[in-house]
Amino acid sequence: MKRTMILAGAVILMAGGVAVVLGSDLPERWTGRVSAAPIPERHENHAEESEEHLQHAGERGRDEYAGEPEGAQEGHAEHESEQAISLPDNELERLGIRIAEATPGVLETHVEFPGGVRLNEDDLIHVVPRVGGIARGVHARLGDRVEQGNPLAVLESRDLADLKAEYLAARERVELRQATFEREKTLFEKQLTPEQDYLEARQAVREAQIRMNAAEQKLHAVGFTEKYLKSLPSHPDATLTLYNLTAPADGTIIEKHITRSEVLEETSQPFTIADLSTVWVDLKVYQRNIPQVRRGQTVRITVGDGIAPGTGVISYIGPVVGEETRTSLARVVLPNPDGRWRAGMFITGQVDAGRTSVPVVVLKTAIQTIEDRRVVFVRSDEGFHPRTVQLGREDADQMEVLEGLQPGQQYAATGAFILKAELVKGSIDPHAGHSH
Repeated sequence: MKRTMILAGAVILMAGGVAVVLGSDLPERWTGRVSAAPIPERHENHAEESEEHLQHAGERGRDEYAGEPEGAQEGHAEHESEQAISLPDNELERLGIRIAEATPGVLETHVEFPGGVRLNEDDLIHVVPRVGGIARGVHARLGDRVEQGNPLAVLESRDLADLKAEYLAARERVELRQATFEREKTLFEKQLTPEQDYLEARQAVREAQIRMNAAEQKLHAVGFTEKYLKSLPSHPDATLTLYNLTAPADGTIIEKHITRSEVLEETSQPFTIADLSTVWVDLKVYQRNIPQVRRGQTVRITVGDGIAPGTGVISYIGPVVGEETRTSLARVVLPNPDGRWRAGMFITGQVDAGRTSVPVVVLKTAIQTIEDRRVVFVRSDEGFHPRTVQLGREDADQMEVLEGLQPGQQYAATGAFILKAELVKGSIDPHAGHSH
């Protein structure tokens, strides 16, 4: 019995040694607990292989999406931004949102030039006294609107008194010479006086009339009318020295250089009057643009600062290009009935350079920027959708739409910034697919 147990134990020990040496190559039923150690290692390798497989699959998915056509990707983006801002019609009117239809249009291309506003020198008047004297009264002030004949100032002039006295003396001399001639003529006709006396009397009348005409012309040159000269003999002597400086034309006093008791010369310019109903706009035309500018072209004048644009016509083009600026002059006579254009303003002139027909145009007021995208709010049955558009050429009021909008589609032409505000403030989720 004891010997049998010893033999059985030896057999078991031999089998265990064989299992230790050949354990990984033996069938599983032979390995027993020894084969349990490598099993977790095989599971870990399998997990790593699975994770690597998923990673490769994800990269293949991204590569496949990246390989899609551009239109498909834009379709995804459009679908993500497909939202609607729904507003009732009465709210549209209250908020100033006006609906327009995308249509073909004509863009008026233009070239811009810098320039400035000047007084219209054709209607500028420097008032001069014509006689020297002392200012006894000043009636007009800077900025006054005057009409032709309105009194501006009163001068006291000794030179004027001399001119009036000369005229009055010449007038009296003519009357006296005329009376003498009439008497000599009567006597000559009755043969009571020699012909020589008659001829001398007639010659004296003519000489007196010449002197009177010369004195009269001097007073006309000073500014006195024929009516005034006829009434001059009846004027008091104290008024002979007074000279009324009057406005020669309608306009506005833009300069004043006269004070009471100031001595003025004949060359003085106490007042400057300008007709501000029109002004000059001088544009600097670059050398390369000279062929595009010609007389009669319409120019749109803008200055900003809340001043409405104006429109004028080119009336003059300078024949010389400046050596320093390399620019030529183009002048516009700009109507200024309300006086909003003032000399010295810097302006921009837009000269029409041509007209171009395009398939789709929208008003500039419809264009908004959302997340670096230029969008137009297109109207559908659900509401307004921000539609990304690609823009092309433009003019003062319109822009060409190259992609993103079709003719006939309705869009928010004005008030689009209100729709953008609804989007930005969070009332509409920009990534949602439903209306607010």
